[in-house]
Amino acid sequence: MSLLESITGPGDLKRLDAAQLSRLAEEIREFLIQAVSKTGGHLGPNLGAVELTIALHRVFDSPHDKVLFDTGHQAYVHKMLTGRHDFDRLRQRGGLSGYPSRAESEHDNIENSHASTALSYADGFAKAFQLRGEGDRAVVAVVGDGALTGGMCWEALNNIAAGIDRPVIIVVNDNGRSYSPTIGGLASHLADLRVTQGYENALDLIKKTVPRAPVVGNFTYEALHGIKKGIKDVLQPQAMFEDLGIKYVGPIDGHDEDAVERALRRARGFGRPVIVHCITTKGRGYAPAENDTEDCMHGGGAFDPATGEFVRKKGGPAWTSVFGDEMVAIGRERADVVGITAAMLHPVGLAPFAEAFPDRAFDVGIAEQHAATSATGLAMAGMHPVVALYATFLNRAFDQVLMDTALHRQPVTFALDRSGVTGDDGASHNGMWDMSILQLVPGMRVAVPRDGARLRELLRECVAVSDGPTAIRYPKGPAAEDIDTVDTVGGMDVLARHDGSNGARVLLVAVGAMATPALEAAALIAAQGIGVTVVDPRWVKPLDPALADLARDHTLVAVAEDNGRTGAVGDAVARLLRDAEVDAPIRTFGIPQEFLDHAARAEILTEIGLTPQALARDITEHTARITSTEAHDPDRETSDRD
Repeated sequence: MSLLESITGPGDLKRLDAAQLSRLAEEIREFLIQAVSKTGGHLGPNLGAVELTIALHRVFDSPHDKVLFDTGHQAYVHKMLTGRHDFDRLRQRGGLSGYPSRAESEHDNIENSHASTALSYADGFAKAFQLRGEGDRAVVAVVGDGALTGGMCWEALNNIAAGIDRPVIIVVNDNGRSYSPTIGGLASHLADLRVTQGYENALDLIKKTVPRAPVVGNFTYEALHGIKKGIKDVLQPQAMFEDLGIKYVGPIDGHDEDAVERALRRARGFGRPVIVHCITTKGRGYAPAENDTEDCMHGGGAFDPATGEFVRKKGGPAWTSVFGDEMVAIGRERADVVGITAAMLHPVGLAPFAEAFPDRAFDVGIAEQHAATSATGLAMAGMHPVVALYATFLNRAFDQVLMDTALHRQPVTFALDRSGVTGDDGASHNGMWDMSILQLVPGMRVAVPRDGARLRELLRECVAVSDGPTAIRYPKGPAAEDIDTVDTVGGMDVLARHDGSNGARVLLVAVGAMATPALEAAALIAAQGIGVTVVDPRWVKPLDPALADLARDHTLVAVAEDNGRTGAVGDAVARLLRDAEVDAPIRTFGIPQEFLDHAARAEILTEIGLTPQALARDITEHTARITSTEAHDPDRETSDRD
């Protein structure tokens, strides 16, 4: 049996000696490489967090002590050390989540993948433990992979610093190597010294007595304090944390388990808020990850463990690539177009734009709120910003989109990647909220392309708007094959018309990526003798008034969208019909308003009824009920005779 196989919980770590801990770290890395190579996932961050996580679970007693991970994708090692070794179906239905999951284990406290939140959770836990008199329970927040660039972290730090009698241990997993680790006996001694109560008592004594000395008291105190600060600033560039009132320890080599463990034990015994700064290497121990200059194999699909080469899926260009290429083309034509993203330069496809126009590309870190308002400032000054985000992360900037961008009617385009069901990363990553929340924003225009050609077309239409904000959203994966238009009605594209034999006619409104399944569903419906018109609105906010006129000639209106059903396009179509006094019945198909478990996109779409077969079955049955009711309605028969 391997050492890793013998670890059924954190308690098993405490019996291991230094040599065994080193061997365990090697086994964990080998396990990670082999497991993630089959399923895909966040490899690089976890390879860098091995010794750090081992030390955490040797010092703290989870679940009695609360260990929180931010971001949650660095918690794979934590899963292993808390008894979860079955990674065969990682991020697949029925398998382990790629993030902490309260349903999986009592050791997982928060189900987070949106970054920069753990310190706020930690502040809440610490306050609750204090109020409940549970002073023996520690709260530890592991903050890494850029999470400290998020504003919520600093809001939380402000409160944590104020709670000097509420000990919160903040472990900064710094894999960006912004600073070189301070190595050596003196640095280690000073780190130990600063988290002893004797050091604090000595400082308090100096503060109380030296300033009272005659003549030179204040001067001497300030000089001594300046020397102390000067030495510390030379040895520790992160003195800003202590300026916030939080004791700082580090930098520490995050791959030296003993050093990390010693620092954590000192921090735990200090009794006040402490930051332990650990320098780690993303992708540690796996050459392909360490040498990956883009993101150290941060995340991705399956790969060859021998070479690190990702398994390439068949299909056309990805939606993201189409967006990225068109942004470069637009950038060449318009010097006022700039790109903004929030720590997602490569994932959202802005890297080619940044390479072509380095002065016009801005990565603001994990700060979506700032991204939106900064973009608004750029627009006020005569630029046209394109803010590229994952659709799920737009949620975090809703207030700024509403009260900064829209209120000022500024021309900012929000490009929302990974919209709709994304699947593998679970509830927090499904982009199922954006079309609902954007419906609330006055003056907002929202475009939804059905294929790559329409993405290029609609992106250009977005950046041509000069009197208010626009948004364009598209899913994950290969772009759909281009779908030709058979006709146009107003500004909408008619994608198909099927004549029926029984007099019933269905208007099927296909939103964005739902166009392909809607066309397949239409063929199945038509096979039942029902006439079908499939229309792509292109712009879903505002809707084209011509849609209401088109609906008057149909027995049933159906709307299919890859978004939460509540308040989205289906509801907007229903409102349009009511306002136009169109009495046609309407059926809306979308994502149920619930948090979906992780699974493949296709599995989730099948489960929630967004497949051609499910759409066709529901629409056919409802059309049959409508026509049956009309056939037996005496008033309708009298009207027909008249």
